[in-house]
Amino acid sequence: MNSALPALDRRGFFRISALAGGGFFLGSFSAQAADSSPEAFSPNAYVRITPEGAVTIFSKNPEVGQGIKTSLPMIIAEELEIPWEKVTVEQAPVNEKSYGRQVAGGSMSTPTNYDTHRKMGAIARVMLVEAAAKEWGVPASECEAIAGEVVHKSSGKKLGYGALATAASKLPIPDQNSVPLKKVADFKLLGKRIGGVDNPKIVTGQPLFGIDQKQPGLKYACYVRCPVFTGKVKEANLDEIKKLPGITDAFVIEGTADHYGLLPGIAIIGIDTWSTFQARKALKVTWDSDTKESFAAHAAKAAELMKEGKAANEIRRSGSPEFPDDGKTISGSYHYPHLSHANLEPQNCTAVFKDGAVEVWAPTQNPGPGFDGIAKALGIPKEKVTIHMTRIGGGFGRRLMGDFMIECAAIAQKLEGTPVKVTWTRDQDLAHDYYRAGGWHHFRGRLDDSGKLATWADHFVTFGLNSDERTGNGADLGGDEFPSRFVPNLLLERTILSSNTPLGWWRAPGSCALAWAIQGFIDEMAHAAKKDPLDFRLELLGEDREVPASGGRGVPYNATRMKGVLRLAAEKSGWGEKLEPGRGRGIAFHFSHLGYVAVVADVTVSKEGVLKVNKLTAACDVGPIMNLSGAENQVQGSMIDGLSAAWFQEILVENGAVQQTNFHEYPLLTMKDAPRVEVHFAKSDFPPTGLGEPALPPTAPAITNAIFAATGKRVRTLPLAKQDLSWS
Repeated sequence: MNSALPALDRRGFFRISALAGGGFFLGSFSAQAADSSPEAFSPNAYVRITPEGAVTIFSKNPEVGQGIKTSLPMIIAEELEIPWEKVTVEQAPVNEKSYGRQVAGGSMSTPTNYDTHRKMGAIARVMLVEAAAKEWGVPASECEAIAGEVVHKSSGKKLGYGALATAASKLPIPDQNSVPLKKVADFKLLGKRIGGVDNPKIVTGQPLFGIDQKQPGLKYACYVRCPVFTGKVKEANLDEIKKLPGITDAFVIEGTADHYGLLPGIAIIGIDTWSTFQARKALKVTWDSDTKESFAAHAAKAAELMKEGKAANEIRRSGSPEFPDDGKTISGSYHYPHLSHANLEPQNCTAVFKDGAVEVWAPTQNPGPGFDGIAKALGIPKEKVTIHMTRIGGGFGRRLMGDFMIECAAIAQKLEGTPVKVTWTRDQDLAHDYYRAGGWHHFRGRLDDSGKLATWADHFVTFGLNSDERTGNGADLGGDEFPSRFVPNLLLERTILSSNTPLGWWRAPGSCALAWAIQGFIDEMAHAAKKDPLDFRLELLGEDREVPASGGRGVPYNATRMKGVLRLAAEKSGWGEKLEPGRGRGIAFHFSHLGYVAVVADVTVSKEGVLKVNKLTAACDVGPIMNLSGAENQVQGSMIDGLSAAWFQEILVENGAVQQTNFHEYPLLTMKDAPRVEVHFAKSDFPPTGLGEPALPPTAPAITNAIFAATGKRVRTLPLAKQDLSWS
């Protein structure tokens, strides 16, 4: 997912000098915006400095808990030479003409904004230095910005940024390509531990999140969809519902069969959320739906398809992937289930429709689909849709979709002039998600005479949304997926099962599942080769080099960096130490979202099969770190999330409906099961990458590989909680 800012030329930077009382307002806008009316430019600012010296930096991307609201402004502050304690951070308004795509997804916020944000800060710094030089009548080269002041080095004169703001606003804007950027070695702020800018408000319970939103005259709503995806309302006891205490209205919204648009359902409006939830329990609906979707039936079909020799669509073939019947072929079938995002803050949205326009407040990772979907559903121009981003209480890809915004806007249109907040219950959240696709892999592998991996085959069975030709969101396998570029003989095949279950981007899309299956079978090959799992992987990666992509979802792959994190994780975890029976260590690595991460898991399994994950050790190479505190938290959270999913979670669909209703059936990891987590970053001068996702994919395979080391039992089906891990 790319959240790139539009390429900025010199005209792409501008000043708004009309701040009340003077001051300096520096922003950016795209070439398209540059040709627009003056009114379109006004909100497009990143840096604001008032004559009083107040420095405000606007953060453009959604804050999902990943810390981007803190780390992106840190990049500007670093180049601006302003102490962090003097900066106020504000969430930027939603305006993609000004800021480019404002999206939190794919761990791309840092890599796509790093260079631009550095230039933002540097341009402001250069203009402030120039203003001071003019004031003193000296060359700018004799002046330097230090800690929010400009200093004339020979005379020692100083002027604060506030004193220079108005004069700086009258200067020509320097070319972004000529402004000097600081050397990474000179960074004072980036790489340090900085607390999140919202932390004081979070710990004191101040309103920040979507669910906190209030408007004058607000009504509250719940929205009841058919338990079976896209089912419609045939009839309902709405007259009875409208008479219930606290209920002011109830009506049907026809909707469409578009999984990603306005889905059919019943809106119940009340004076508070509790009343609408109580009314929902009394609602009696006859639904029009005939789908009998069954995950169990899909599993049976997949098992049949994966029998060797069954025809499948070829993704990639190279070399001579032959598997003669000579007893030397290793094979194994892996399966993982659907998963829900299960955000702690359930879906919610607030909206008001008035005079043909709608204003929306939403915890959205991606406002873009909201604009499109709302305009289409309400039959109004996109220009009549305003979206305000709130802080988000958990996203993991769920809030890349705009369905909850669209349904709230549609309800608001029915209540013209009255603001309304829609809140989902937990069971609604689990029943109407866009799920991480389950899948099946049947692997075959062969070793050469020296014990190296020589031949690799994977028949992947996955899902398509009402299609057996096109995979659903996040469900695909690319031709460059590891170990494709490292094995001389390769065969990747795919079969798609048509399904009515909506699929979406779960944390580390694709990689979250593929890494587990692939790294598990690589471990099986290492065991067959009678080699240490670390040594086998290092040997597979081969010489230090960059391996080019050959198509598919691949990008160039740096074997040197991957070997580096493998060795670092091994070193920090005590890899190779002799352990007592029932205790084992497993290792895995993965390259995803431009980040290189290896994980070593240390587990103990009792003879009765009780699992304890003692420790997870991660080694990451993601280039320079922006905020060390946020970076560590992202890696720790990814590994805990990966462990939680692998251990406990699955979504089952039977008779067209999701079976799990709440956390008692879809558990999250609790503190008693949480392991010690250790994070190490490799020093690297490569461009920075995001960290919200890369540490999750290698976590599950490191754990199941450790279970094999401890027990001799190979886990090929998730979740772990359903597997018999006992040993003797």
